[in-house]
Amino acid sequence: MQAKIFMDENVAKHSVDYIKREAKDKSKPFFLYVGLTQIHPPMVTHPDFAGKSTGRGGIYADIIGEMDFRVGQILDAIKDAGIENDTIVVLSSDNATGGVLGAGGGSNGPWHGNFFTPPFEGSYRVPAMIRWPGKIAPAVSNEMLAAEDWMPTLAGLAGEAHRIPTDRPIDGIDASAYMLGKSPKSGRDTYLFFSSDGELMSVKWNTVKVIFRYTEGIEKPIVKPYLPLLYDLSSDPGENVNLWEYNMETGWMFAPALKAMGDYMKSVAKYPNIKTGQDFDGYRQ
Repeated sequence: MQAKIFMDENVAKHSVDYIKREAKDKSKPFFLYVGLTQIHPPMVTHPDFAGKSTGRGGIYADIIGEMDFRVGQILDAIKDAGIENDTIVVLSSDNATGGVLGAGGGSNGPWHGNFFTPPFEGSYRVPAMIRWPGKIAPAVSNEMLAAEDWMPTLAGLAGEAHRIPTDRPIDGIDASAYMLGKSPKSGRDTYLFFSSDGELMSVKWNTVKVIFRYTEGIEKPIVKPYLPLLYDLSSDPGENVNLWEYNMETGWMFAPALKAMGDYMKSVAKYPNIKTGQDFDGYRQ
């Protein structure tokens, strides 16, 4: 726990040093992934930030304050290196608020549940930001984008879409046209969510959500309801009203989910999932 106190300080320092070193050659692009440890447990605070945010939420706010500061250090390094207008910065979380006892803060707003209650929106729905001065206009959007979309999107923004493998299906979509304001939509309207056991839990199509399995807590079992649950997130972000239970005529909303599932099964049949540890040298056509 003691080592974690200064971990993000060291992560930021090494990141800044890397940027300074790599930016010296303006003709050579570079990539930097920064994985900050906050706000993951154990909940410990760097002494420079401890007690500085008591009026805004205690230790949780102190930790958020440090995270904000570390991001600022990295952005300052990019600017000082003279590459601000040539650098794409993405900031995103890997999951929603954890709901860990003792965390002392955090909120998923109107969304149901937390990290330990998949596939409700509070488990995996997170905000994300992308910054590229002069290229990506400042805006707020509710368009759907998944973590696996970043690889093809960043490749598209960098003019390297041709380097994305074509010998296998790519889960991600290229949303670069949307980012650059050339398209009104991200290109993603459907998302399939799988559990850690590899089985499907839900399908989201635009604002329609179909849940086939779910859990209400880390100590609770995964439940498979007698009939899938159906929600309209545009009017019910908390996933409180199962439309299928109140109005059988909403059954048409299952159609997009069933199509997505069918497309996925066809893809897996043609391109079987690769087992962990298995060597892979491409699919045979």
